Amino acid sequence: MSSSNTDMITWGMMMKKVPSIVKGLPSIVKGLKISNITDPTQSCGLGWAFEQAAQRNPRGSALLYENVRFTYDEVNQWSNRIAHHLISQGIQKGDVVGILIENRPELLVNVLAVAKVGAVCAMINTSQTHKVLIHSFNLVKPKAVIIGEELSTIYNEVRAEINIDDNHTFFVADTDTTKDPGTAPKGYVNLSTESSSSPTHNPDTTNKIYMNDPCFYIYTSGTTGLPKAGIFKHGRWMKSYGGFGITSLKMTPKDVMYSTLPLYHATGLVVCWGSAIAGASGFAIRRKFSASNFWKDTRKFNATTIGYVGELCRYLMDQPEKSDDSDNPVVKMVGNGLRPGVWMPFKRRFNVNHVCELYAASDGNIGFTNILNFDNTVGFSPIPWSLVQYDKENDKPYLNSDGFMKKAEKGGKGLLLAKIDDKSPLDGYTDPEKTKKVIFQDVFEKGDRYFNTGDMLRDIGFGHVQFVDRLGDTYRWKGENVSTTEVENLMSRHPQISEAVAYGVEIPNTNGRAGMASITPSVPVEALDFKDLLSFAKAEMPIYAVPLFLRVKVQMETTGTFKYQKTNLKDEAFDPSKTSGEAIYAWLPGTDEYVPVTDEILSNINEGKYRY
Repeated sequence: MSSSNTDMITWGMMMKKVPSIVKGLPSIVKGLKISNITDPTQSCGLGWAFEQAAQRNPRGSALLYENVRFTYDEVNQWSNRIAHHLISQGIQKGDVVGILIENRPELLVNVLAVAKVGAVCAMINTSQTHKVLIHSFNLVKPKAVIIGEELSTIYNEVRAEINIDDNHTFFVADTDTTKDPGTAPKGYVNLSTESSSSPTHNPDTTNKIYMNDPCFYIYTSGTTGLPKAGIFKHGRWMKSYGGFGITSLKMTPKDVMYSTLPLYHATGLVVCWGSAIAGASGFAIRRKFSASNFWKDTRKFNATTIGYVGELCRYLMDQPEKSDDSDNPVVKMVGNGLRPGVWMPFKRRFNVNHVCELYAASDGNIGFTNILNFDNTVGFSPIPWSLVQYDKENDKPYLNSDGFMKKAEKGGKGLLLAKIDDKSPLDGYTDPEKTKKVIFQDVFEKGDRYFNTGDMLRDIGFGHVQFVDRLGDTYRWKGENVSTTEVENLMSRHPQISEAVAYGVEIPNTNGRAGMASITPSVPVEALDFKDLLSFAKAEMPIYAVPLFLRVKVQMETTGTFKYQKTNLKDEAFDPSKTSGEAIYAWLPGTDEYVPVTDEILSNINEGKYRY
């Protein structure tokens, strides 16, 4: 998100918000009270909150999917049966359970069941395969796994590398398992069948879960290569539950949240689903995002609220305009990454009143939310934070003469740092060494500690900020953070590549940055097999991380400390006229190999004739 001085928030703008602030005070107070649990012995968390919602709205819609609807009472009892069965199989508080299921009710019900036990859900990215998938499982050492039938083939390919007992390898059929539990393959336990006769009452374990107990492991690419498992505790889940569901969106039993976002990420799993639970509202989901069916679904489910990422909004805007675009039940939306150029046109075209843009990181300790419904801002945060001036060339913050960091001026941009203290602890990663690397010490005074978000933001006044860009060796594409180090390591494994440098480049009319890799071949250029290169990349990494462009370089430029010089590579991107005769290749949508970028292809890419 970019901005200008015209986006600065003024006193006049704030005064116009006073009536809505006064009207919203009860929900703000309630949300803050729920969010800020300080008693480490107070019961809380996902399971506890869902049971509260089931008491308030037992016959109200809890989950809606395709043509089925489950009430809060039905979902609660369903998850209780699974929870009791897991307990009977030796799963207990603190154990890790790997979850690999696509977006459907069975995913959420199993996650809820595991959370009620007090075990930790490792939310495996369903795009992962092979070595990355093995790493993600083994990183957290799960005691059990729950595998959806739709992903069992992918799991079977790596199963020998994941040391899970057959008795703890659970299978969930790709059906409405409340009606058809399916048949588990050899070596799997059919969780739906085995749990069907278990008790339906709330397990005692739910009330023995506290703020400091882990709820999820949510994976992030980070900047060090393979995914890291961020610890997401129940106390932090409560902050999102109260902050978004109650304070920001003011969800009620009359609301329905519609989300097509992947539920292994925090925006879909925590923000969207948590907001629905906070209001005892309906949560409508779809297996995969469909631009052509999105608004039909909102009407079908009577959704008042939608979850989004910036790319989703752009895809919706790219659809041909229809006379009934504004004729939908949606009045508010929550998510991140909505660009200024799309923000107002989207609100006008689809008649959405409130954009609750947010900023948060699943591995961090801070979140911003646009409670006051200003345009082009991620809002404000109650957590202490600072923006510091950053030297991009040397990849580090500027320091003053005393050796402390220099704060950015109001209206200026800087690296966002979030203070770490008792009220805003950093849960970090499963690997303590990884956690140490994201902490700055002695930032403004001796002894202080701050979480380094790795993101540039702009202060626009009254505690509000705008997202600017990511720093370091990551880029964002298709709503996912891509580690350049990981891409480089994987590409370099191809027998025809001796060296690879990955980076993100901008494609006009798209969100984020697309992947590009400069490669030094180990064979003559004419011997490079570009079809095999693409096939290899697609097999080794998630589809969103596969480079869309390749640049063939005989030798890579490095700094005096042997770091790759990526600045020029990013600037020259995929324009052959800027690359000093070095060949550029592109993977065009709908094709199966990299092809040379000609003037015509470059023009078509820049004019948006290819749908990325």
